[in-house]
Amino acid sequence: MTTTTIIQALAEALISAAKVNASVQVKPAAVLWADADSQWLPVIDRLREIYPGLLGLGEYQPDAGKGPAIWLKCAVAGLIPEYPVDQLPCVLHLPGVSRSDLRAIESCPRDLQPLAELQYRGVLWGQANGKDWTVNAFLTSKNGGLGLNVSQDQATQDALRQVLLAGLLMDMSLEELQGRRINAEWLQSLLAPNPVRDLLLWLNDPASALAQWDTSRREVFIQRCKSDFGFHPVNDGQLVAADNLAKAEGRWAAVAELYRDSFSSYPNILGLLAKLEPPQLGLFDDLAAVAGYPQVNEGKESALRYALSAIGSMTVDHARTAILAADKEHAVRREWLWAQMGRAPLALALEHLSQVAVLSAKLPVGVMPDQLAASYQESGWKVDAAALRSLAAVQSSSDLAAVSAALRAVYWPWLEEAARRLQEATRTAGGLAKKPTSAAPIQSNGTCTVFVDGLRYDVAVQLMEKLTSLGEASLGARWTSMPSVTASGKAWCSPVAHLVSGNPAEIDFEPSVTAEGKPLSAHNFRKLLSDNGVQPLGKHEIGDADGIAWTEAGDLDHYGHQHGVRLARDLDIQLAQVIERITELKDAGWRYFQIVTDHGWLLLPGGLPKSELPMHQAQTRWGRCAVLRDSAHGTPLTFGWDWCKDVQIAYAPGITSFIAGNEYAHGGLSLQECLVPVITLKASGAPSSAVTVTIKSVIWKGLRCVVQVEPADSGLTVDIRTKPALANSSIAASTKALENGKANLAIADDEHLGTAAVVVVLNQDGDVLQKSATTIGG
Repeated sequence: MTTTTIIQALAEALISAAKVNASVQVKPAAVLWADADSQWLPVIDRLREIYPGLLGLGEYQPDAGKGPAIWLKCAVAGLIPEYPVDQLPCVLHLPGVSRSDLRAIESCPRDLQPLAELQYRGVLWGQANGKDWTVNAFLTSKNGGLGLNVSQDQATQDALRQVLLAGLLMDMSLEELQGRRINAEWLQSLLAPNPVRDLLLWLNDPASALAQWDTSRREVFIQRCKSDFGFHPVNDGQLVAADNLAKAEGRWAAVAELYRDSFSSYPNILGLLAKLEPPQLGLFDDLAAVAGYPQVNEGKESALRYALSAIGSMTVDHARTAILAADKEHAVRREWLWAQMGRAPLALALEHLSQVAVLSAKLPVGVMPDQLAASYQESGWKVDAAALRSLAAVQSSSDLAAVSAALRAVYWPWLEEAARRLQEATRTAGGLAKKPTSAAPIQSNGTCTVFVDGLRYDVAVQLMEKLTSLGEASLGARWTSMPSVTASGKAWCSPVAHLVSGNPAEIDFEPSVTAEGKPLSAHNFRKLLSDNGVQPLGKHEIGDADGIAWTEAGDLDHYGHQHGVRLARDLDIQLAQVIERITELKDAGWRYFQIVTDHGWLLLPGGLPKSELPMHQAQTRWGRCAVLRDSAHGTPLTFGWDWCKDVQIAYAPGITSFIAGNEYAHGGLSLQECLVPVITLKASGAPSSAVTVTIKSVIWKGLRCVVQVEPADSGLTVDIRTKPALANSSIAASTKALENGKANLAIADDEHLGTAAVVVVLNQDGDVLQKSATTIGG
């Protein structure tokens, strides 16, 4: 189906003007197109592309089909080879000339006189009432025009002129325009289809916006600002517009919404908004009424900074009440644009502080370590997670100090009491975990253990959520060694823990290889792994995915020691390193992962409280633990080293530290340090290239068949199904494991004899490794 555009209809109307009844009339010499107001001038060049027989009165430009009257007279006479009038009727567009100018020969301008006589030999293209065709008349007239519905107000006529100047409208189809109300607003939308975006462009940089718009576009912009947004860009200026944007009333609401969604594209607008003085609110006015003013948000942030700092000196109950009251007041600001811009960090941090205030009212419960562990895994870890998020929400030192003060007031008492409960339970139980005496849980081929130094339980929850994109992840926990330091804990969670023991002379918590008595240095640890069938993979090494491996990833512990509370802010970066490493291994064919760690940590802004331990009693002293000298008296928290009970270790009580000023520390007795996570991951979509299977033959004898598979892997099973991927479509009496590369299967029901089926080979997880179509009974 073809469509007719306005420009095509115009060309057809001009051509039709030259048509006559050849039996009674002489063919017109030319069609004269009088255009007194030069309204049609913007469309002439486009029209000539459709109708080359169109010539125009003007300066001599033969290539453009323009020239003075005498040149046009020659063209009509066929004296200009480029314009063969015998093939096309010659149409002469006469801008600035009316038909009355041509008819009054005695007063006709001299330069126009050569064309005057053509009104007798030619034909004037005009309306039935004898008037010249204006643009509006041609569009609206039902007698020789297009019969469109065009508003006759001045705004529409001005917009029509602008649209023609911009080269729009004429190429639109009549089908699209028929039945449409053509008014100023619609015409302006052709020139500026997105006035809201244009307004923001101008508000962000007026000079740049106006420079990239032509005259028509600038005129339309000003008109739309006046009609749609109630302000004049030139007369009122940017600040008036910015104030309207801040109020976001009426049609400015759409402007405010677009700015909210794409504020980064208009970086200069914030500076304008920041200059505005917000209106004064009454006692009962809604704070949302001034949400668009940055000064209001900044004032609220300053007030909140002061309030949080003051909470640091309150008792825990008063601190909880004050935090929750502040959150009630400031929570609304988390919905404001300024929070999205990162300009309301304290309001964002307050959300997490309020969670700490609420959750820390409940302590882990239990009289035995395992009971406390279960309670912590159920809800206690959420306190630690919220504390980290509150610290991560702020950047500046002043904001960090305010959040730290409020957090310390409610977090410290909870940490202290939870630690003391575990310490009392540990005294009762005589320790936390037994020394490994056998290999770690059996690991199947294709399993890689990933060691992450300092992966605390609440952080592991975050990591597990990120790992779900890689497969099926689950989270568990177990006790690490006492003390919870890397030298002891790494070996404790390794596959070779049962081959390691302690030395009574050891004072740095480094165990030894039992068989050789050598210190478990990094080199000896890797050798012990390798000697026992575990591939120790260095950075970016991928190893053999058919086997078992150990690798290390992430830098949480080192970063915590170096940067203290800033670890909270950069946790995502640290976890991204772990995800990157696991993804690398998954892509290399590893199917199963165990993510383990040596210890957690305590993180308290302002530093852990100091606990005294005389220097003469300790051989070596860490932040939260110390090896006692033989002559020293044991403290109330003294336990034997898990790798060698003869080595006596004193632990700092509660959450105290033997070394002043530590914000980040481990090695003591707390749930955060000693209850370590274990994440298991079964990779989804992992390459099965580790097992390349071929079904060599399927031989039927009645309802029983023998399937031969290569390689002869005893870990594979064979099934017969009607739908290969659905286990519940199995029609075999039972699946059969491969024995020497063969499996003997029977069909459970003889009604399947002669039906189509599929033989499938499965790995130990039930994944289909290979399939082969067959017919039951052969």
